[in-house]
Amino acid sequence: MTVSNNVDNSGSQPSGRGKGPLVWLDMDQKELDDAYDQTVYAPNQPLLAARRKVASESVIKRLGPPERLAYGSSEIEKLDIYKTRRTNAPVNVYIHGGAWRNGTAKDFAFLAEMFVNAGAHCVIVDFVQVQDAGGNLLPMIQQVRSAVAWVYRNAASFGGDPNCIYITGHSSGAHLSGCTLVTEWEKDFGVPANIIRGGLLVSGMYDLKPVRLSKRSQYVNFTDEIEHALSSQRHLDKLNAPIIVAYGTQETPEFQRQGRDFAAAVKAAGKPVELIVGTGFNHFEMQETLGNPYGIAGRAALKLMNLSA
Repeated sequence: MTVSNNVDNSGSQPSGRGKGPLVWLDMDQKELDDAYDQTVYAPNQPLLAARRKVASESVIKRLGPPERLAYGSSEIEKLDIYKTRRTNAPVNVYIHGGAWRNGTAKDFAFLAEMFVNAGAHCVIVDFVQVQDAGGNLLPMIQQVRSAVAWVYRNAASFGGDPNCIYITGHSSGAHLSGCTLVTEWEKDFGVPANIIRGGLLVSGMYDLKPVRLSKRSQYVNFTDEIEHALSSQRHLDKLNAPIIVAYGTQETPEFQRQGRDFAAAVKAAGKPVELIVGTGFNHFEMQETLGNPYGIAGRAALKLMNLSA
């Protein structure tokens, strides 16, 4: 495991209140709830969201509208393809975040230009939001996995190389990407076990036990089955690709710990992993760097795919 820029900051927030009973590690319920609420640790979120919106609109004007295709039967099961001019090009599949309940593919067009300019197709996936799935995370991951299998089977139709597919995810999208990386592809989809050649997981969650104890359980119906099945850290025997794990030092203490523990677990399992820690970056600032070939996450994505700016 390679560690880059490895400076840590717990991100603890002063409260001035009495501490309640411990719920997880050294956290009481309020602290744990805050540790899974990005707005507590990233007060500039609205500014970053506004910048992302303008950047995405600008990229669509420069590149043109993406090709939008269906990978499944429901209305939401569609993906946006931003094509590069290179033939038989590698493909980056992006899985967006939004606490499992926000965001659409068009909101994240800002990162497509970097991949297109570097000679890769960028595929941004839409999938059901948890509130529209009755609080169940399983349909979300099933759709994301189906989208990746679709890309593998159809890459040649849009000029992509089916043997060079990579996945990138941020926040809850990194959680879903982590689960996708440990899919039993041959058993569940009838495709090769190594259809994903590498993964970049930025600011994600890889074990759902503490998430289940947090206020996210108010809108997610966690069960023992879901907690286990969708905790990628517990299924590393199925990981078949090198990964890069990244987080920022101004993220919540739990998102930092999740990244550190997951990278350490991958290393202990004997699988290739690099850990990148962005000094001074919060959760949404880390996401923003995905659109910059010289940004922390953008540089990592291109490195993973053996591309250059």
